[in-house]
Amino acid sequence: MDFFRGKKILITGGLGFIGSNLARRLLELGSEVVLVDSLIPEYGGNMANVADIRGRVEVNIADVRDPHAMKWLVQGRDVLFNLAGQTSHMDSMADPYTDLEINAKAQLSILESCRHHNPEIRIVFAGTRQIYGKPDRLPVDEEHPIRPVDVNGINKVAGEWYHLLYHQVYGIRSSVLRLTNTYGPAMRIKDARQTFLGIWVRLLLEGKPIEVWGGEQLRDFTYVDDCVEALLLAACRDQAFGRVYNLGGDRVVSLRELAELLIKAAGEGEFVVREFPAERKKIDIGDYYSDDARIRSELGWEPRVSLEEGLSRTVAYYREHLADYL
Repeated sequence: MDFFRGKKILITGGLGFIGSNLARRLLELGSEVVLVDSLIPEYGGNMANVADIRGRVEVNIADVRDPHAMKWLVQGRDVLFNLAGQTSHMDSMADPYTDLEINAKAQLSILESCRHHNPEIRIVFAGTRQIYGKPDRLPVDEEHPIRPVDVNGINKVAGEWYHLLYHQVYGIRSSVLRLTNTYGPAMRIKDARQTFLGIWVRLLLEGKPIEVWGGEQLRDFTYVDDCVEALLLAACRDQAFGRVYNLGGDRVVSLRELAELLIKAAGEGEFVVREFPAERKKIDIGDYYSDDARIRSELGWEPRVSLEEGLSRTVAYYREHLADYL
């Protein structure tokens, strides 16, 4: 990680969940960090996420859909962690054009800015496991057919393929991580736009029962610190350029088991099992967990934080900072 000492880093979506945790780690490694975020309320940016490092990072309130802003911001940067995006699957179905602008059109604009004004920059794009759709087989590796079940998934496919194309055609050094159920401190908890686990944490701390839809679906979860390490490896290892990597977790659990583990971590709470809501059922992918052997073998990454430990850290964080996220 000596690679990052003195490097000039740009993080889009930098005031969000993963971006703020990444910024904190980069400061530890000696980087100069600029955070770009639109602070649109629905998209997860929160100044509370960087309250402890506010004086050590530069914050630029800008929208990745603004090509003039991005043209200026990419100049002189060594690495771009491209994390900005619209993450809500339901919002993408209700307002597909906005999702298209943010997750596809804006990504092309960012890459054009890099091509013309900083072609030597390194880029890591945060993709999603949602692009695979309902799995044909488990675990899901990177060769699995891509078959999104919602507008968000289709636009995220376009976003990641723009990055891969610009590497192939123009030599832009970019790589893609397909994230799966990232969780931890600073995740959005006031609604389900980012992750259902955030809603569970909020309900638990408010003394309300957790609603588990279905309960038997299988999932894997990546603690945010492990996700950050994967992002860093993808940026500093030359063999990552032009590659796609799945992230996974330390184990596979059912949603029912996850609820039990969360309650155990908190030392309190209860859950109830409900039928899957009809509007969600239409875009539900069923069981999903990743085959992350490629990133383990090529970049040496592996999850280090167990699900039990990650849930304990997450609950402890929100017990202290709950008011900042409601």
